[in-house]
Amino acid sequence: MKMLINVPERVVADALRGMALAHPELVVDVDNRVIVRRDAPVERKVGLVSGGGSGHEPLHGGFVGPGMLDAACPGEVFTSPVPDQMLRAAAAVDSGEGVLFVVKNYTGDVLNFDMAAELAEDEGVRVERVLVEDDVAVTDSLYTAGRRGTGGTLFVEKLAGAAAEAGAPLERVAAVARRTAESSRSFGVALSAVTTPAKGSPSFDLPAGELELGIGIHGEPGRERRAMMTSGEIADAAVDALLEDLKPSLPLLVLVNGMGGTPLLELYGFNAEVQRVLSERGVAVARTLVGNYVTSLDMAGCSVTLCQVDDEMLRLWDAPVRTPGLRWGR
Repeated sequence: MKMLINVPERVVADALRGMALAHPELVVDVDNRVIVRRDAPVERKVGLVSGGGSGHEPLHGGFVGPGMLDAACPGEVFTSPVPDQMLRAAAAVDSGEGVLFVVKNYTGDVLNFDMAAELAEDEGVRVERVLVEDDVAVTDSLYTAGRRGTGGTLFVEKLAGAAAEAGAPLERVAAVARRTAESSRSFGVALSAVTTPAKGSPSFDLPAGELELGIGIHGEPGRERRAMMTSGEIADAAVDALLEDLKPSLPLLVLVNGMGGTPLLELYGFNAEVQRVLSERGVAVARTLVGNYVTSLDMAGCSVTLCQVDDEMLRLWDAPVRTPGLRWGR
């Protein structure tokens, strides 16, 4: 496989060096693997920290900035960051108002963020933790006890980030994050396997004429394999699985997310089908976001995330955000 890299062992470090040069509004510690907004800690503001394995960009480092995260901790590709990274991040963003850890439900992430929270609290930093487990495809997976954390993480980081930016206290920011996590559901589809730099070849076998429904963002198995389907058929399967689990009574935020190897031409066409299914099911859509936000390196495919929102949550979604990966408002 051809990749735009030097050597596999330096992929994450090289990416961080490039990120630092492209985004002077961030402080990127390449050696210690921590990305922090340059004005941190922000006075009288709760700090938001997240992180996870690299390979899912722009999640999480691309979401550091006003209106979203204060810091992110990138691990090696598909590998959890370590507690020392999280502890450094918490210390860098704590203004005395406390820190919220946003954690995707993967065993390594959960254990390491829990350990980091204990260490931070020993140093006098108040920490709350919110777990994101939004993937409806499977109950347990290779890397989790319970549901995987996927696209709903973007919604949690955005809404909690807006609440923190507005000056909400730690307990309120954590409550917003938990409500968003509980209101979000995701379902992913793989059209091709993912290729990691270390392996240099597809990580699993997915024949040309097949797809996998319910795939995870590390290439974990999904619900089933089927013969290749049309965009409309995939939308029917994904949205019905989501609605069956979520049973929304409020309007939805919709994320049509590319897994890294699918062009926007296809994603916008797929969004048209997703919106068709929601309309046919009588579900109201408040806002829609289309693009590559929670990726899996070069995997071709997509995911759909739905989050039901009330008026307050919608205002938090619409609030200004200025990060490398998400930007709108003043």
